[in-house]
Amino acid sequence: MSEVVIAGIGQFPVGEHWKISLRSLAARAILPAIRDAGSLKPQALYVGNFLGPMASHQSNLGTLLAQNAGLDGIESFTVEAAGASGAGAFRMGYLAVASGYVDVVLVVGVEKYTDMVGPQLEAYTTTAMDYDYEVMAGLTPAAQAGLLMQRYLHEYDAPRAAFGAFPLLAHANGAHNPNAMFRKAITPETYAKAGMATPPLNQFDISPHADGAAAVILTRSSLLPRAGIEQAVRITGSSVVIDRLAPHDRPAPLAFEAAALSVEGACRQAGILPADVDFFELSDVYSIYAALSLEAAGCAPRGEAWKMAQEGVFGLKGTLPISTMGGFKARGNPLGAAGVYQIVEAVQQLRGQAGENQISGARRALVQSLGGPASTAVTHVLERCP
Repeated sequence: MSEVVIAGIGQFPVGEHWKISLRSLAARAILPAIRDAGSLKPQALYVGNFLGPMASHQSNLGTLLAQNAGLDGIESFTVEAAGASGAGAFRMGYLAVASGYVDVVLVVGVEKYTDMVGPQLEAYTTTAMDYDYEVMAGLTPAAQAGLLMQRYLHEYDAPRAAFGAFPLLAHANGAHNPNAMFRKAITPETYAKAGMATPPLNQFDISPHADGAAAVILTRSSLLPRAGIEQAVRITGSSVVIDRLAPHDRPAPLAFEAAALSVEGACRQAGILPADVDFFELSDVYSIYAALSLEAAGCAPRGEAWKMAQEGVFGLKGTLPISTMGGFKARGNPLGAAGVYQIVEAVQQLRGQAGENQISGARRALVQSLGGPASTAVTHVLERCP
């Protein structure tokens, strides 16, 4: 397997982009990524998207987006894995380059959530769940996360208010990210006064769905242009693991077993332990997901991630920073595009381009995306090239 590097990145601010079409949104990430990679010409395009066929009434995005970006004639198709779609597309791009079949790959994650409004749009997000046994009973992704959190509070006797540490951290980091949807820190008092959305989750425990597009260019280190590109970042570990779709079918719903095995596989490939990374970009789609992801990765003992969050362990100056550019909660959650945003933000840190959020001396990152409650877990280890 050849060494694969990220040669270029591009992203468009996350938000509600009512006047921008899905194809134009993608182009606003694709073209900057190509320029950032010294104008390397992609031979393949892999698209991460979740709601396109439903919300945007558009399938066959590989062809549409390649044509719109002036990349006629290349290999291109869409990867769908719910909230892990972007990370899945990145995995496909990594494998294509590592295998030697493709020299340069473009990966783009794009989602146009505002192409529809109303209750039907929210219903589309439930298609990531078990329709027969969950959706038909009236369960939604947020309500499912609420049940997991209620179980966590019961099993570990955790105080409900302690989970505020995760959104407070995310909003503090998002305040300095020019591409974040929410760029204002919140106080503990603001969190405590927030209305309940799906008990015990309040409004700040749930990431906002939004529009967005992010892109990366992958190639082999030997093919990098000699000049004109920023510091390259290499992919040293990559792993995808699935679990049973519905948590009620799992022996231990709070274990996030697929997330644990995915971290283990990526770190084994990279020849490291999770403790060797400088920061962790995780899926804080809900506050409870942040805690369960940290515990699954071995970064916190079971039932104690909330304690470490309150102690500042996961802040930018802590021993393991997470959600360093605001995470899903403050940057916003562009669903099928979110996994590529995570990669782009990790590359910014490893290049030293994270501005006020820069982690001093960052050289290695752990990045994990989840489809649903860790029904699909995609994990990558990224390292700054020597």
